[in-house]
Amino acid sequence: MSEKKVRVAILGATGAVGTELIALLQERQFPVASLKLLASPRSAGRKISFGGESLTVEPVEEKSFQGIDLVLASAGGSTSKKWAEVAVKAGAVTIDNSSAFRMDPDVPLIVPEINPEAASQHQGIIANPNCTTILMGMAVYPLHRIQPIDRIIVATYQSASGAGARAMEEVKIQSRAILEGKEPQAEILPYPLAFNLFPHNSPLGENGYCQEEMKMVNETRKIFNAPQLRVSATCIRVPVLRAHSEAINLEFNAPFPVQKAREILSATPGVRLVEDWQKNYFPMPIEASGQDDVFVGRIRQDISHPNCLELWLSGDQIRKGAALNAIQIAELLVEKNCLKPQRIAVSV
Repeated sequence: MSEKKVRVAILGATGAVGTELIALLQERQFPVASLKLLASPRSAGRKISFGGESLTVEPVEEKSFQGIDLVLASAGGSTSKKWAEVAVKAGAVTIDNSSAFRMDPDVPLIVPEINPEAASQHQGIIANPNCTTILMGMAVYPLHRIQPIDRIIVATYQSASGAGARAMEEVKIQSRAILEGKEPQAEILPYPLAFNLFPHNSPLGENGYCQEEMKMVNETRKIFNAPQLRVSATCIRVPVLRAHSEAINLEFNAPFPVQKAREILSATPGVRLVEDWQKNYFPMPIEASGQDDVFVGRIRQDISHPNCLELWLSGDQIRKGAALNAIQIAELLVEKNCLKPQRIAVSV
């Protein structure tokens, strides 16, 4: 890590991902010169501890980004679109966790373990991919790099954390209600999630796929630089508090030995191979929660097709699926000395 100190602002500092960003800046000893915490007016005034100091959350406004080098944005897409251009004009680079800029051809979409070279191509904004896309890419790209994948079929099992801290609390409240014989109420998510599951509630497209599923399709193609890669996703919300899981089927143009896949993934930074076939023990979200690595296991030959492999993963949606990936991008910018916009004009 460079000795250069960075003036950082976190937009959306009081949310689940914002809270994790603050913790990771300390945990990974990111070279913070100063830290400004920004949020909506209703969250302003809250006190948050960082580096032995008590920082006050400020309401975001036009002047918030003056004297800032790096903005870590973890707010909704409309909020990011409103403030990203302001931040860039003020001379700050924005790493945005929303979907607002991910498919913009002028905005790099980065998973540092996959396409770090894209970090030097930014024009002031870098997009953090969707959580499910990041987790899948961590497990799949190391194999794709050795032998190109023709097709990915993925089913996700997404925890409440993907909908934020309030959704996580709602699941706890619903669980207590059900155990007490009461009717569970849903406010944050459209249906009760406790003791239940349902397809991801993002809007459905004319093709029958929801936005969350199409994020996995389009973002994976962009990150892999494989625009013709065939991807089909089914995204499901499940009654797990934190950490997403995914069942993935990979089709290659020739057989891919299972043992070779295990060897590659066990040597991949950011991936932890979790397999005990005798105990039927494989990745679980309860163990992946709070961990930086993506847990991958149950790698096996697809008995229906000689060129296909099956695998299973669990990964912390808030850490590697969001906050950690953003911090790693920031570390990459510092390392490559490209923590400056290449131009000021930004298309939003």
